Amino acid sequence: MFEVREMQDGSIHTVNLAQRHCDCGHFQVERLPCRHVLACCANQRLDWQIYVHDVYKMSEICKVYRGEFVLMGDPSTWAPYEGAKVIANWTLRRATKGRPKSTRYLNEMDSRDMRRPRRCTICGREGHSQSRCPQRAGPSSAGDQS
Repeated sequence: MFEVREMQDGSIHTVNLAQRHCDCGHFQVERLPCRHVLACCANQRLDWQIYVHDVYKMSEICKVYRGEFVLMGDPSTWAPYEGAKVIANWTLRRATKGRPKSTRYLNEMDSRDMRRPRRCTICGREGHSQSRCPQRAGPSSAGDQS
């Protein structure tokens, strides 16, 4: 049994290496040594690797792939599926085209009344932008009719 004091907040954790138990709970749940177990092992010059559960060891992982996998065969020979049918909800699908919709919350600074009125960069007058300017050159402009 060991008592480990956290340096950050001063909390004390009890560690029982024989029963593989620590008050923080990580040692029991994850079956990996938590920082309190590592501190005990460092203090007592113990090998921390003996407290790692067998499921994390490479020898156990290799056992999984030692067995033979059964081939699925040709899909045309499979029996017809009689289970539940999954139907996709197309309304939940994310849109891929166009500009993403803003998720920003607007405040009083975003209203047009708080800002200066729109001013055209071509003629300098207020009330329209350059795309709607009557002096803009082009076939749709009403400026030059001589």
